[in-house]
Amino acid sequence: MIRPRETRTITVQAEELDEIQDLIRAQTPAGWETISAPVTMAKKDTTMTAAGTIARRDGVTEIEADDMAALQAKVPEGYQLLSVRRL
Repeated sequence: MIRPRETRTITVQAEELDEIQDLIRAQTPAGWETISAPVTMAKKDTTMTAAGTIARRDGVTEIEADDMAALQAKVPEGYQLLSVRRL
């Protein structure tokens, strides 16, 4: 099984961590999930800034091949191999 390997960064600002999470979630497309969201806070300011990194988790596709080398050769650029099973 393979899926697209794609990430994006979303920068948001808010005064509460819950707001940060809500803002990132609101900008996250279906089939994507937040993988990190480090927060920084400027001195003498109550506003926090987060750079949320989201990753695509949809688009899973099954591929088949006779051996591992052939399977790896079938994985397109920008995709990652998720799992392998022998039949």
